[in-house]
Amino acid sequence: MFTGIIKDVGKVTGVTKRNSGLRLRVQYGNSEVFSGLTIDESVSLNGVCQTVVAVGDGWFEVESVEETLSKTTLGSIHNGSRVNLERAVRPVDRLGGHFVLGHVDCAAVVQEIRELDSSRELWIAFPQAFTPFIVSAGSITIDGISLTVAKLDALLFAVAIIPYTFAHTTLHSLHSGSRVNLEFDILGKYVARQLGAHSSSPAAAVSRIDEVWLQEKGF
Repeated sequence: MFTGIIKDVGKVTGVTKRNSGLRLRVQYGNSEVFSGLTIDESVSLNGVCQTVVAVGDGWFEVESVEETLSKTTLGSIHNGSRVNLERAVRPVDRLGGHFVLGHVDCAAVVQEIRELDSSRELWIAFPQAFTPFIVSAGSITIDGISLTVAKLDALLFAVAIIPYTFAHTTLHSLHSGSRVNLEFDILGKYVARQLGAHSSSPAAAVSRIDEVWLQEKGF
């Protein structure tokens, strides 16, 4: 379990092909955050939950299997790539973001980055199948970063990026056409699942929620 509050930006220093998977070596900069890191721990790389399989002085390694590579952007990582890092949350930590599992739902494409007076708007196109899981002012995870949906327009959404987040994550390296990992809020996914218990389509399940339905339920 993670919170989407990035603790460090690491650098990929090794990419080794293992059959249909990849073994990645990541060098981290914040030794205080990663002090005591051990094999079998979970670490979030650009929002993807990975298991540590080896550790060394200032680095760790993970193995990404076919399923992970097919659903995320990890397959396009190369030596020198920068990645957002977060260790698994402890029960005593402050939950500054929202509950993030590190189980990426899909990869999506950055459409536009708009420069505003004191911030930036990042516009992302997402697959239609995930429409039920995103709402305005709801939480979403982009490359492991907990953010709030600021605007929602058909199959596009925007998040507002404050200067600190822009400077201290990999967001500053994105541009139009960049691919990012998305994880939608787990609460929304469970609600959609329950509502669609008798439906084969998530979209069909959520389509039942309208003004009449809400009135019937006492809202």
